[in-house]
This record gives sequence, C-alpha cells and structure tokens, in this order.
Amino acid sequence: MDRRQKGTMRITALLAMALFVAPMAASAEDGAGNMVFFKGGFMNLNQDRGTQIFSDTNGVLGAGGVNGGNAGWYAGAGLDLMLSKDVWGAMDKTSVLGEIGLQFNRINSHRVNNTAGSVATHTLTGATALDPQEVQLTMMTINVAPKIKFMEGSAFRPWIIPIGLDFHVISPPSNKTQYLDMGVQFGAGFEVQVWKAFKVGVDARYHLTARMTNTVNDYFQVGPYVGISF
Repeated sequence: MDRRQKGTMRITALLAMALFVAPMAASAEDGAGNMVFFKGGFMNLNQDRGTQIFSDTNGVLGAGGVNGGNAGWYAGAGLDLMLSKDVWGAMDKTSVLGEIGLQFNRINSHRVNNTAGSVATHTLTGATALDPQEVQLTMMTINVAPKIKFMEGSAFRPWIIPIGLDFHVISPPSNKTQYLDMGVQFGAGFEVQVWKAFKVGVDARYHLTARMTNTVNDYFQVGPYVGISF
C-alpha cells in the first residue's frame, strides 16, 4: 500500500468518525433555534427555453443559434423561524421551522440574436438585421415552506421539507410575455454545527411549477449553505 492510499484511508476514517460522533455531540448553539442562512450551488431546468421569441428570436441562425441551456447556478439566502422544538408535544427532539427564502438562478446563456434590437432595426429602417447579444436566462424564486429538523440537541441534524410554496419570476418573458409562475417544492438535507452558532450544510430540492408562463420552469438544485443561529 503506497503513501497516497494510506493518506486516503486516514482521511476517510476521520470523516467517518466525525459523522459518527457528530450526532451524539450536545449542541451548545446560541439563541432560540432560528437561523439566517446563505446558499449557492448547481441547478438544472427540466426543459430549456431555446427557440422562443425573447430568448433567441426563435433560434435565428447566424448569431449564435439557440439559447438552449439547462444547467446553471444559484445564489440565495433565507430565514428559518422556530415554530416548535417537539412538534407541539407530538414528537421529541424534532423541530418544526418556517422557512422564508429568496433565490436567484442563472441558467447557462449564449450569444444569440437579440429580439429587441432586431425588431427595432426592422421597424425603423425596414431592413432585416441581426443583433448578436448575450441574452441572459435568469429566474427568481421566493418560497415559504415548513422545515422539519430531526435530532434536536445534536450537532448533526438532518431535515426535510415535505412540501413548500414557490413564487417564480422568469426572464426573459415567455412568447406570450408572461413572466410570473408559482408551484411547490420538496427538499431534504443536513447541517452540522461547526462552532457555537455557526453551521454548514447541504440541501437538495426539486421545484414543480404550475407553468402559468406557458414554459416549463421545473428545476432541480443541490448545493451547500452556511447558517448562523439566533
């Protein structure tokens, strides 16, 4: 066994020990169980928004083609507000919190024919012209959701969101110029108390939309977060 393999085995053993010990470690966090958190990571649309009027002028060739990215990144923040530390007496060491979150999504975008510039040129001059620009595909999600955290009093705490309410704003708008949507989300993750009120964690969520914009806005996300209890 070479030195690299031995080092890898030591790191694996330390991580396994940390995950084993963390649930048994008593939490000494400050505050009443509320938390502010900041998050970021990877997101992916179920269906891209290529060949739409405002995304790439119906995929006009010669200026980058179709703005058809699915994958992207997100950044956001939110508040967890403590509602009950024992499910109102029904379950020990299980907390129920209300999450209020705000998230910005940036989908992979391309340099394509910009609708506004192309239409303006044609309207003013009568000429057919391309206006190559990077048309950025973005999406804002605001959510309110119940979050159930298990193992109250431990440094390691898994949690789930059984169902939550989402409000979405997409940009650019759909072919029918609609940009507001709503839906539900489902999530799960875990967090570890690293020092006093400071925590790190990972969460994964799936957003199912009502598609009121006549576009498919469903997406999956996963990434880390940092939280501060108060």
